[in-house]
Parts: sequence; structure tokens; C-alpha cells
Amino acid sequence: MKLKYILPILFIALFTTACSSDDDNNNNTQINEVEGLTKIQDIVNSNHTIELFNKTGIFYTGYNHVTFRIKNTDDDTYYQNANISWMPMMQMPTMQHSCPRSTIEKVAGKQTIYEGTVVYQMTGMDGSGWSLTFNYTIDGVDYSVTDTITVSQNSNQNVTSVMASDETRYIIALIEPENPIIGINDLTVGLYKMESMMSFPKIEDYTITLDPRMPGMGNHSSPNNTDLSYNISDNLYHGDLSLTMTGYWVLNLKLLNDANTIIKGEDVTEENPKSSLYLELEF
Repeated sequence: MKLKYILPILFIALFTTACSSDDDNNNNTQINEVEGLTKIQDIVNSNHTIELFNKTGIFYTGYNHVTFRIKNTDDDTYYQNANISWMPMMQMPTMQHSCPRSTIEKVAGKQTIYEGTVVYQMTGMDGSGWSLTFNYTIDGVDYSVTDTITVSQNSNQNVTSVMASDETRYIIALIEPENPIIGINDLTVGLYKMESMMSFPKIEDYTITLDPRMPGMGNHSSPNNTDLSYNISDNLYHGDLSLTMTGYWVLNLKLLNDANTIIKGEDVTEENPKSSLYLELEF
């Protein structure tokens, strides 16, 4: 075959191979940034869709870790640089209130993913009661979107709201262990103060004593527990929880303020089998 015919054929072949390689590389670099998560719901306005994810796809009473991303509804792309805040709201017959929540932050190492935590004190089934509002800014333009949400009841009391002797309402939420084991577990809780109907700041430098019991087994306790103390690195309270067997446990607590005065909770005795301040877990 003459050279003038061979050269065009080689050029076409090389061009086709290069295009195919580029396509393959583009496909390989598409990363699913919400892999392993389940969508809770979409909250939509005329410009954008805010997608909400967590591990279960359900909001439960107690501590919820939530992952977000914002989609442009015109071209289905996701925004990499947005400033976003949120306001959960419970509408009751005669009043409304919010709940403890973190700020929303961009996840390090992710292009389009944001995250935050929220503590729901009560249920809101079938879209009644709870709503969620997002206010956000993209490229200097402000947007807002609101929708109702469903909050299901956790099977155990993993959050409690109590009035203490200092006339302040506190909220304590169980965070870890998420998957308890027989042995020593890292126990982590969040402690919040109801400053107003809309403000629930975290509380520093208190102490929470721990006495786990098994009501179905003679209300016995367990060895090697440690009380919970404040950790400045994550603004949460940490201690050691010893679980000697599977089953239903009541985590009896006492709340001590920064002056080491008990402001809520009591010792467990034969006459008083459970503190008025407690959380539950079962495994």
C-alpha cells in the first residue's frame, strides 16, 4: 500500500485510541462522594435541590450526623463553594422551638460535600411538627429553602431533656457507642443548655457521673466504668462504659456543674433503682 494511504489510516487509528483513553480516564475519575450513605430526602426550591444523607436514610430522635450537597437543578451539577446554615423547627399548637445543632462545614477532601449534626428531642411523624430551613449563599447570591421533615422515635431513650436544680433545661444526647460490645466501650455524649427556644449552646467543664445497670438482671452494675468529662478537642463528654453482657442497659447519670455541685440525678440504691437522669441502650 502506498505511503499516502497508510499515513491517514494510522492518524485516524491513533486519534480514535486517544479519544477512547480520555473517555475511560474521565469515567474512572468520577467519584461518588456519598458512597455508603442513604438519602433522607431532597429539599427543593426553584433554583436548587439540597440533598440530605446519613447512614440509615432516616432522622431519629437523638443525635443525627447529616451529610449535604447542593445541586443546580438546571444542569444537575453540584456546588463546591457555598456558605450554608440551617434551622430545624418544631411547630407545636401554642409555641415553636428549635433544637441543638452544629454549624455546617465543608468536609475536608471532598469537593461537594458538607456536614453537620442535629439533636432532635422529640418525634415528628408524617411531616407534622418538624421543618428544616436552609439559608445559603452561592456566588454572592442569597437563597433560602424550607420543607417539612419526619423524625422517627429511636427504640431506646438516647436523648433526654431535663430541668435541673439551677432552673436551667439541659439536653443530653448519646453519641457513642453506636455499636456496643461486651467489654469497655468509649462512651460519648453531647451536653447542651436551652438558652432560649432557638439557642442550645454546648456546655463546657461539667462532669457527668455514670452508673450502668441491667434492670432485667437484678439491676446489677459493671466494673471499670469512668465518669464523663469534657473534651476540648470536640466539645463533647467522654468516659468508659463497661458492658459485661448483651441485653438492655440503663445508663444512670448525675450532672455536676463546674463547681462540682450535683444539679440533676441521684445515686442508684435498692430504694431508688434508677436515676431521674438516664439514657438507654440495648445490644
